[in-house]
Amino acid sequence: MPDQPSMLIMILSAGGLVVVTVVLHAVGFSALLRALIRSGALGKSGFLSVTHFVVVLACWLVLIHLVEICVWGLFYRWHGCLPDAESALYFSGVTYTSVGDGDLVLPKPWRMFAPLETLTGVLMCGLSTGLFFAVVSQWISKAIYSKTELESHSAAVKH
Repeated sequence: MPDQPSMLIMILSAGGLVVVTVVLHAVGFSALLRALIRSGALGKSGFLSVTHFVVVLACWLVLIHLVEICVWGLFYRWHGCLPDAESALYFSGVTYTSVGDGDLVLPKPWRMFAPLETLTGVLMCGLSTGLFFAVVSQWISKAIYSKTELESHSAAVKH
């Protein structure tokens, strides 16, 4: 393992990882939202259409999280915290998602990075959940509004 970096370098590195993670999430989040708006997906209704966009939304969000996990994992590997890339990416994945199996741990000088990655991962997952909820709520509102409109129109035609 390389020489231990100074405390200042470690604090700046930790802060930098958090900032990079949040920026990646914001950029991915923004691109996803723009694509949904541009495609008219938020105004869609119907089982197949909504199902298609739920799958796309979920896959895109998972991809964003995977990129963020890779950033942390590659950082761990670059600094020699874990023996190989597979271990570093695995450790990052279970840490980011707060699974935390405990079968791999960071060396003592780096161990505070694990709870910081977990906290960051939980916050990013919360943002993704919020977006998912907002988009699905939009589709539900659209479906309810369309059904109410149709019922009102049918009632008006009968009279």
